[in-house]
Amino acid sequence: MARAWLEGRSERAGVAHQPDEDATYRQTIQLDLSQVVPTVSWPHLPSNTHPVAESRHIAIDQVVIGSCTNGRIEDMRAAAAVLRGRTVAEGVRCIVIPATQAVWLQCVHEGLMDVFVSARCVVSTPTCGPCLGGYMGILAAGERCAATTNRNFVGRMGDPASEVYLVGPAVAAATAVAGHLALPDDLDAKGVA
Repeated sequence: MARAWLEGRSERAGVAHQPDEDATYRQTIQLDLSQVVPTVSWPHLPSNTHPVAESRHIAIDQVVIGSCTNGRIEDMRAAAAVLRGRTVAEGVRCIVIPATQAVWLQCVHEGLMDVFVSARCVVSTPTCGPCLGGYMGILAAGERCAATTNRNFVGRMGDPASEVYLVGPAVAAATAVAGHLALPDDLDAKGVA
């Protein structure tokens, strides 16, 4: 998968590194990924994680899906799958930022832009935007944002009295519809949490 992704993106051939045939390991860790639940990073550290299912009481003013982090086509597809046929909750702003021009164009070709706009999202061209507090979606004092970006430090997206909650794309989309932190499974057929 990594090799396929690198094709056409680099002038040099990639090098795959493998362990020696006689390599030994001090410890082997096996994980049952079916037991991993979606989490959210509460302010003000990415390591301050909690299960989304225990965070539903947190109302959100803004959702940011994408930017350079979690703005791949797979992320756009995951968000669109949740938003399809639904709309962003009243009083919630939802900003979608594909990571690159290629991802933006693929979203157009796949009809994902139609899904985002129909759901009442604002779609931007690829940019850093609100993630670093530059522009577009800067948070005011007391506002809360669920974002697929990579940092949630104090003042990262605006006023130091704002809060950023880090989530994955599907949770971000469900949160935009619900108006509070939510899982996609929380939404009924009408999109109500």
